[in-house]
Amino acid sequence: MNRYLIRRTLLAVPTLLVISVLLFGLLQLAPGGPAALYAGPDAGPEDLERISRLLGTDQPAPVQYLRWLGGVLRGDWGISFRYREPVVSVLSGRLPNTVQLMAAALLIALLLSVPFGVVSAVSRWRVVQYLASIAAMLRLLPSGGIANIGLEHDPLDRILHLVGPASVLATMYIAAWSRYIRSSLLEVLHQDYIRLARAKGLSEGAVIIRHALPNALLPLVTLIGLQGGSLVGGAMITEVVFAWPGMGRLLAEALASRDYPVLMAAFMLMAVLTVLGNLLADLAYGWVDPRIRLG
Repeated sequence: MNRYLIRRTLLAVPTLLVISVLLFGLLQLAPGGPAALYAGPDAGPEDLERISRLLGTDQPAPVQYLRWLGGVLRGDWGISFRYREPVVSVLSGRLPNTVQLMAAALLIALLLSVPFGVVSAVSRWRVVQYLASIAAMLRLLPSGGIANIGLEHDPLDRILHLVGPASVLATMYIAAWSRYIRSSLLEVLHQDYIRLARAKGLSEGAVIIRHALPNALLPLVTLIGLQGGSLVGGAMITEVVFAWPGMGRLLAEALASRDYPVLMAAFMLMAVLTVLGNLLADLAYGWVDPRIRLG
């Protein structure tokens, strides 16, 4: 296990390095720039040159990248062009909200997809397989934001604001995961050890819950890890729609203002979360099924 962790960590380093180079190059190729945005439409060439020099964007792209990379290795992600404060401070105020949204969406998706998948696998009613959907809770939940004014520290109010975006984000996975669990469970139910459990006189519920379902859920562990990137991306879009003050809104604001330090840090954080999600999925697979040895 330790050797596997070390090898995966070492492989993640060049992967993230390549991602950082590609991201930096794409941002450099984007039209416009922070200098033109901050100077305004009436600025002359001298003003643009002065602002570019202040922001450090007047140097060649390789020099800018190496300077950024050197700062990252020292723990310095730079200063936000828009907020005029360290990027770490900007991200630390938004990241917990995004993690909260992702965790809630993942919990909702699992709580709904697992029973839907089991019911559709064991039920003979075809209608059950096609009616696994969530009712739209119109007018029952806040339409956006993280809390009402004056209730920022009210846990119930925060939960009510969280249910809407988390439910929307969870719907991306409920249907697919339900069908995935259904297919896996149908395959497991035809195994010899399931027939043996039934022959011992166990009830059908005990057979499914104690013997079939744990093995049927194993592939879902890997699927969740592989879809970690889409979960992060989906959270970004959902935050913008629901005015949830997380990384998604921060990215939208940074894109509009060409805030390169924030963009690089946010995208790299998404890449790290994706790589970490894949690693955790592999470890969880080995933990759930002791027969699997990682090495």
